[in-house]
Amino acid sequence: MPRKTEFISYKPKTILNKNKRADHWFWTRYSAYPYLGCQHGCEFCYCREQKFSPYDDADDFAYKIKVKENAPELLRKALFRAKTDLIFIGDYQPAERKFELSRKMLEVCRERNFPVFILERSPLILRDIELLQDIESRARAVVAFSIIHTKNSPNYEKINRIERLAPPPEKRFEAMEKIASAGIMTGTSMMPLLPELCDDDANLEDIIRQTADSGGRFVLASGLTLSDQQRAYFFNYLAEREPQLLSAYEECYPRGKSYGAVGDKWCRTALKIREFCEKHGISDRMPRPIIDGDKRAKNKRIVEIFANKVYNMELERVSKNQIWAYRKAAWAIEDMEQDIALLYRMMGIKGLEKVPDIGKSLAKEVELLLIEMV
Repeated sequence: MPRKTEFISYKPKTILNKNKRADHWFWTRYSAYPYLGCQHGCEFCYCREQKFSPYDDADDFAYKIKVKENAPELLRKALFRAKTDLIFIGDYQPAERKFELSRKMLEVCRERNFPVFILERSPLILRDIELLQDIESRARAVVAFSIIHTKNSPNYEKINRIERLAPPPEKRFEAMEKIASAGIMTGTSMMPLLPELCDDDANLEDIIRQTADSGGRFVLASGLTLSDQQRAYFFNYLAEREPQLLSAYEECYPRGKSYGAVGDKWCRTALKIREFCEKHGISDRMPRPIIDGDKRAKNKRIVEIFANKVYNMELERVSKNQIWAYRKAAWAIEDMEQDIALLYRMMGIKGLEKVPDIGKSLAKEVELLLIEMV
């Protein structure tokens, strides 16, 4: 007999997670989620890991949904004190039809003029498309759809089983097209790419082509994250349902290794994704959304350029010292309270050299970027 979903309402003390600075993938500084657990129940979901999940039994993740009933009120209080920056928010699993907490949290972001980023598998997000348009007109709104296969994939049914209750990818592409037509930046999060199931060239290019055809502007890609109880849970699933894949996953994810998106094999895959993105006229990096009138807009643009350079150098397997030089420089510029263009006008290149982790050569690069931005 199918297991019944249980909804557990509670009132947490906090809702807004704050990072020191924006990440270099989705450009989010904050995150806030209305539910713990997910009815979609994708077998590979990293949220089953102990640090994210409140359950000892990893299977409870898909059936015991904890509902943060005071999430909108907590978010309103938190944003009143927070500096304006991009929030990773929302969750359009089936519970959202009943509780509408994602919508209420978006309404708070609209009130406070905060930009939002949403990563979604469900076309239910279209219910709130006018609200997202309002946020886009005041700040910025970005919607990425999690898609790792298409209806043309030879492993279509296998991946559908792994994604359990998640709507099929063709429904996500239809939703993406409507989001793009509404003037909201959108694209695909091709995460996680599953070895032997969806990392072949034909599937990769088909996702990228359909993203471009649906109005998407970017594709982001990465591998699985498998740790502690989630690793055991997913390997048990493979042993029961796809035993022929076990050896490949044991090779990609040996014990003690949590991430698969590293090494020469991943770099070859990422470079192939870049090639397909260029072919279809979109990017393999998400453009950074910046609010009009942001006094630190040029800082953020330079950070974006440096972060993209770091990603490129990682794929090209250059020395770690070079990579870290640009990464630390990006962090230092992100941390600046002052407009870097104003600093340059007042003090010239000597002022840029005074920024932590910006030496003479990087100061010269920043100077050239600022000149181009005039």
